Amino acid sequence: MRTEIRQRIRERSRTIADPAGRAVPVLADAAALEVAREGGLELPEVYREALGLGILPCRYIRNGDVLSVGEQLRLAESRVAVAGAGGLGGQAILLLARLGVGTLVIADGDRFEESNLNRQALCAGETVGEWKALAAAAVVSAVNPGVRVIPHPVKLDAGVVDGILAGSDAVIDGLDNVPDRMLLQDAAARLGIPMVHGALAGFEGRVMTVLPGDAGVRALYGDGPGPEDTERPEAVLGVPAVTAALVGTLQAMEVLKILLKRGNLFRNVMAWCDLESGRLEPFRFGGAAPGNK
Repeated sequence: MRTEIRQRIRERSRTIADPAGRAVPVLADAAALEVAREGGLELPEVYREALGLGILPCRYIRNGDVLSVGEQLRLAESRVAVAGAGGLGGQAILLLARLGVGTLVIADGDRFEESNLNRQALCAGETVGEWKALAAAAVVSAVNPGVRVIPHPVKLDAGVVDGILAGSDAVIDGLDNVPDRMLLQDAAARLGIPMVHGALAGFEGRVMTVLPGDAGVRALYGDGPGPEDTERPEAVLGVPAVTAALVGTLQAMEVLKILLKRGNLFRNVMAWCDLESGRLEPFRFGGAAPGNK
């Protein structure tokens, strides 16, 4: 069966010139859908088979040399969990879907409301009132049907968090309170999963990658319960779209580095940014030097 599928992919692929004038074998979405229907497969499976043959789904051609076909395959074979599908998580979800991460696990126990429209990338007039995790699945399906989405419209707690994260290669912290972040970090550590933390308030934001065994968010927040909801910085200063977009983008880039094992991570480093002053500075904490290990 796999041999037949691969033969069909080869037959329906074509060679085109990329923006740099290089010949590249590609598979258009329409052709990939035909192969999927004929073989009784889902589109993500066809994408993986094509990439295994060195044939690039046409949508990824603009990734150019920055992502090789082999790296694109690695992304297609990866699974990333996103805790929170709001301002940070929604931005990261869209970026990871466009990059071609094969499976996204999305957990959020809230519904969209009108006050989310100012910054949450997955929130639109027609999705107000919908479960964020389910709306995210629908949006990703429209953006990149080659990505499988597993939505969990539930609040993360000790009873469900391990099951939701299990099997993931990385997890994004798009949560909005200290206790839930501690819960997420502890679960990720138990399961041996890197976690990318993000937070914002006003025009300031921060990102930190936490590997199992790192102090991580405890280095930022300590072990206390955190401030009351009305006293949290984001409640006082607000959460504008530009900050959510930047921090969510930095989180997605950290995940990309984790999955591809390249570049330097913000590990034991809080990358702090202030959009209004145009500053991005690293604040280092104890532990290993910044990097992948």
